[in-house]
Amino acid sequence: MLDVDGLTRTRRYFTRWVRYRLAAPRVPNLERLLLGKTVVVTGSAPFSTKPLGWDDSFRVLTINASQIAAQGWLPHPPDVTLMQFNQIEGLNPAAVEVRRVLQHQKTGLLCLLNWRHERERLLRGLEAFDYRYNELTLISRHERIALMHRMTGRLNLELEGEAKWSNGIVGAALALASGAANVVLTGIDPLSKGHKYNSLNLSRMHQETDLEALQIFRDQRLPVFTADPNVAQSVGLPLWDPRTT
Repeated sequence: MLDVDGLTRTRRYFTRWVRYRLAAPRVPNLERLLLGKTVVVTGSAPFSTKPLGWDDSFRVLTINASQIAAQGWLPHPPDVTLMQFNQIEGLNPAAVEVRRVLQHQKTGLLCLLNWRHERERLLRGLEAFDYRYNELTLISRHERIALMHRMTGRLNLELEGEAKWSNGIVGAALALASGAANVVLTGIDPLSKGHKYNSLNLSRMHQETDLEALQIFRDQRLPVFTADPNVAQSVGLPLWDPRTT
């Protein structure tokens, strides 16, 4: 019996692979900001921790609205923010909440992921909730795939939403590709549910792929740590302690 679903998936994979190869995307990096630095990648899991040894020499990379979750210990705008395209115009509850909590906030470098429209439309969207930035750059789907291919050795063409890496893991990979001396995750827990900045209690996607990426980072002995004791215990990442690095 013909496996129609399998054939359709194979065609989709081949088409996306060809487009990716033809695009020949660069691997994005932010060496000018992150090279040689301890980079704190801040997510929005319900529990997060101020990293030990925190001082102004650290660089902070936040994901979507997670700068609000870190406001108790982050006294200034983050150095870098990764924001998913859907946060700009999306009408689902999560996107609406992101725009609400980020209203009138600011970041240093805003990296917008997978924006598919003209730049002017993006600027209008950001102005609508008064989200400010010093610099703006776009990272395409192909560039994100190239980044994760470089840092994990796995070519993930993102055929399904659940198969993608989360933006928190992409942020960690971006810091590593940018030559960060250490990458400290806080508020990034693949096993958690919900977000610190809202009460929607939404399930967290990308659990299997994120756990896989963290295992690859460990196997490669890359300098990736967690500041959250519960994550160190449940996921197996080493707990950040500047006295032992």
